Amino acid sequence: MNDTVQMLFGLAGGLALFLYGMDSMSDNLQKVAGDRMKKILGILTRNPVMGALAGALVTAVLQSSSATTVMAIGFVSAGLMTLPQAISVIFGANIGTTMTAQLMAFKISDYIYPIIFVGFLLNFVSKKERVKDLGTVVFSFGLLFEGIEIMGSVMKPLAGSPVFTDLMGKVSQIPVLGILLGAAMTLVVQSSSATIAVLQNFASQAGPDGVTSVIGLTGAIPILLGDNIGTTITALLASIGQSKNAKRTALAHSFFNISGSIVFACMIPLFARFVTAISPKGPEIQVISRQIANAHTTFNIVCTLVWLPLIAVMVKLVSTVIPGEDQQSQTLSQPQYLDENMLGQPVAAMYLTSNEIRRCVGITGDMLAAARAELTGERRDPGAFDGLYETVKQLQAAIVAYISRLFARGGLTESQSERTAGLLFVVNNVDRVADRFQEIVARTRRLIREGKRFSEEARGDLGQCFAISENLFHRAMEAADTGDQSIAAEASKDRADMRRAQKQFQKAHLARVKDNTCDASLTRDYTDILYGFDRAVDNCVGVAEEVMDGVRFVSLAETGVQDTLSQGVQ
Repeated sequence: MNDTVQMLFGLAGGLALFLYGMDSMSDNLQKVAGDRMKKILGILTRNPVMGALAGALVTAVLQSSSATTVMAIGFVSAGLMTLPQAISVIFGANIGTTMTAQLMAFKISDYIYPIIFVGFLLNFVSKKERVKDLGTVVFSFGLLFEGIEIMGSVMKPLAGSPVFTDLMGKVSQIPVLGILLGAAMTLVVQSSSATIAVLQNFASQAGPDGVTSVIGLTGAIPILLGDNIGTTITALLASIGQSKNAKRTALAHSFFNISGSIVFACMIPLFARFVTAISPKGPEIQVISRQIANAHTTFNIVCTLVWLPLIAVMVKLVSTVIPGEDQQSQTLSQPQYLDENMLGQPVAAMYLTSNEIRRCVGITGDMLAAARAELTGERRDPGAFDGLYETVKQLQAAIVAYISRLFARGGLTESQSERTAGLLFVVNNVDRVADRFQEIVARTRRLIREGKRFSEEARGDLGQCFAISENLFHRAMEAADTGDQSIAAEASKDRADMRRAQKQFQKAHLARVKDNTCDASLTRDYTDILYGFDRAVDNCVGVAEEVMDGVRFVSLAETGVQDTLSQGVQ
């Protein structure tokens, strides 16, 4: 195997280890963070400053500004976040992502294998899920550093190559070449953290003189700026097919990085002197990795400080480029909140799932009202019930499929798995309630077609059963939404009301049959309708009992933070 092929394989293998370690560390950091992620996400909408802080914190946990940006795009597309809020989160995400470069600047090559071993030991020996996840975080951290070391070792021969050193000299003299190179690298790898880590490692190689960096800080800065431009492609791709505000959010990310890169590219020598002044002193090849990390952090902090007071200007700018409003073409049966891009962030995915279930519950409530109109003879719109019933069925199928894909990714903690399974139980019971009422309505329609009709007293009794079951449905869903176990406990006790009513009304019907005031041939239909109400009540009580076991919809306001996300786009 010749040296070139060996170097390419080494780069590919080292990059693979780095990306795998980064991805694994991100997934398990989310598990270790657990419900703390809700606290972070819950402050997204307080104000631009808090939004930027939340963006930085989320990115620190996810170890990916792209993931945070995709999350912001998903929230704004679903109407759970305003455009200014999403933009402020993206500003913060750009700061948060610089923490990875700061970590990479630490010289821990002598400690990589002990770190990997300690991580493995924690994961292998411990029986506690949280400790095992922490062990995987440590193991992955060591793994990504090992990937960096591999890439650095195979790139050492390049430092002595006259062709390569000439190319680096041109990059230093013509910043546009460096910007294009950095953007292209990030476009290919789809991770600015990876390309910046490669840049840090390569810049730490000595040039022909054996003292100075093969590229130098003034040569590294243009590549760094290009990395920041290249990372915006992920957001642009995630916005395809989304709402106009989602596209504007992605475009704001691009404007933020491109505008900053243009300004900093015009003053690279001055910027390099500033970074040198705030960085540790020493031989260039020993400190340049930290200098690059500091340049990355400085760039994003300065850009954020400049743009944060100008969010209104950014909103106007992206709204001018992408004018108009979204056409309301989405049908009622299409999921409004479920976003496939969110499946990698369990807390966000669970929150979106809960919002979709809330929406499904609201449509089911409308369906019950339409059923009542048919049963009482007020049928203003004969097709209202059927349309709402089909909508509930389609939404339930979509929610179940989404939850299944969330489980399939394997990123849920044990408590998150239990809670998500509870959400699945709730939506399935909502679906069964819809089925029970569809059966009742279908039977009532058949009787009407056959020219049969219950007595006035029988219709009154059925109306009472309907009121009990409808009231119980709304109370059970309120309990699931708020987590109020007192409401859930009362709902469970109310099952007895339906049982008593069922027995009482059956006896009353038989008495009317005996008195010839009710048609005896309707006894089976009447009993089956009563039983349908009873089964619907059982489904509602089942939801209430799940709430008693700790199941509830996920809300970012659970920690005491005001849930302004639910207000939608202003």
